[in-house]
Amino acid sequence: MHQGSGILSTRQRRLAWLGFLLAALQAPLSAKLVSDDSWLFSLCVALMVATVIIADDAARRRPADARSTD
Repeated sequence: MHQGSGILSTRQRRLAWLGFLLAALQAPLSAKLVSDDSWLFSLCVALMVATVIIADDAARRRPADARSTD
C-alpha cells in the first residue's frame, strides 16, 4: 500500500517548519521585551502553521488509494 502525497511539497513543508519554529521562538522573546500583548499574534501564527503541518502529516499517512467522503 502506498502512502498519500500530502498537501505540501517537500520544500513547502521545510519552510512551514522553519516558520513555525521562528514564530514559536519569537513569541516568548517578544513577550519579555515588549510591554503590550502583540506577542499573541506570533503565537497565533505559530498555531496556524502547526495546524497546516499536522494536516499535511495526516494526508501523507493516509493510503494513496483511500478516497475522501466529501
